[in-house]
Amino acid sequence: MDEQELAALYRQRFPDEELARKAAIWKVLCERYFQRYVEPGDTVVDLACGYGEFINHISARRKIAIDLNPDAARYLAGEVQFELSPASSVGGLLGGEADVVFTSNFLEHLPDKAALENLLEQVLAALRPGGRFLVMGPNLRYLPGEYWDFYDHSLGLTHLSLSEVLAMKGFQLENCVARFLPYTTRGALPTHPALVRMYLSLPPVWRLLGKQFFIASRKPA
Repeated sequence: MDEQELAALYRQRFPDEELARKAAIWKVLCERYFQRYVEPGDTVVDLACGYGEFINHISARRKIAIDLNPDAARYLAGEVQFELSPASSVGGLLGGEADVVFTSNFLEHLPDKAALENLLEQVLAALRPGGRFLVMGPNLRYLPGEYWDFYDHSLGLTHLSLSEVLAMKGFQLENCVARFLPYTTRGALPTHPALVRMYLSLPPVWRLLGKQFFIASRKPA
């Protein structure tokens, strides 16, 4: 899929009228959950950043967004550095400077396992020793049919299969949550900020509604 096709797909899938609601959700997710993995002085990379929902709301000294969609740049906060580039270039772009690399709902779009392994090698190259790789994505174990409803989903992953390949490539697993968030922001996840905060404070509810995994791993120090 080239840049223009990707931009057209995103405009169709994520209309502008939904973006404010998504931004409100991600603001709470960053403040109440993801920020614990990011220090104020860190360099943070959002890999396949979409419209910047994560990178716009995380607090860090240096924030970099990488995506092939040229439309992404106009949705990013002013302090975010944008790189119009494939995710597989992250190692060359950062070269051991990143403290945290984050990606959400991206790995399932890779064409095959070889592409995933190559990407993980690039992430290792981008991270400093001890740096973190944070991944969120749909869990095929709990979405056996719905997982394939998106035309551009190509690679099937569960929390266990991704954990296995991360370890195989040299990452150290720090946290693995099999059921974290619901599948989409259009589904069961409450969208008022107060309700999102309540959801995050009740992990037993995740086991009922969660269809996406979250994995935190580290590059060995």
